[in-house]
Amino acid sequence: DIVQELTEGNPVVHSVTFPEGLTSWQIIERLNAADLLEGQIETVPPEGSLLPDTYAYERGATRESVLERMRKARDEAVAEIWAARDPDLPLETPEDLVILASIVEKETGIDGERPQVASVFINRLKKGMRLQSDPTTIYGITKGVGALGRGLKKSELEAKTDYNTYQLDGLPAGPIANPGIEALKATANPAKTDYLYFVAAGADPSAGHLFASTYKEHQQNVAKFRAVQREAAAEAARE
Repeated sequence: DIVQELTEGNPVVHSVTFPEGLTSWQIIERLNAADLLEGQIETVPPEGSLLPDTYAYERGATRESVLERMRKARDEAVAEIWAARDPDLPLETPEDLVILASIVEKETGIDGERPQVASVFINRLKKGMRLQSDPTTIYGITKGVGALGRGLKKSELEAKTDYNTYQLDGLPAGPIANPGIEALKATANPAKTDYLYFVAAGADPSAGHLFASTYKEHQQNVAKFRAVQREAAAEAARE
């Protein structure tokens, strides 16, 4: 029985998980640190070219083989989702879809919110409004290498880069992360809304966002968010 198990038994399968929204640099850092894989990845792939997911492998597999599977999975997913997209999207190519989906991915980690967040950006593109997304400005500073680790400065919001959508019309120069399946689907088929604005509903990202169709309504939501911030700061001070 032991000999049969050794010669015919199933090999032990290991896995490595890449959360949605990681940059390509972060994915390579995680892949290079994964146990029981061979070879190191020296070159960071283009942003948005990999599909985040959990990938199984056997001892002795190469890191390059995992990376190739991530590329193939991304290409297949984008092709399928692009083919089933809303025909009214203001996006010209599958790469445009990936760019916008990467922004949606970085703006919210809540599955149920992604179609609404996507609708805001789609509505803005249709109206010729700038996207004004903080994560794009951050990517213009970090280029996806590590986290900014602080709030954005006014001067950074006003700086012209290939990624700062406070200063750019339309989409940034490329993706700002590797979006997952749900962000791609939400962007390809966003919710039907007239929303043009959103702001965090609370200090914790799990609280989600408040959406608005008018700037006046948005200002009211911003005031609610700032009140929550003040209360959180006061509670922290009491502790």
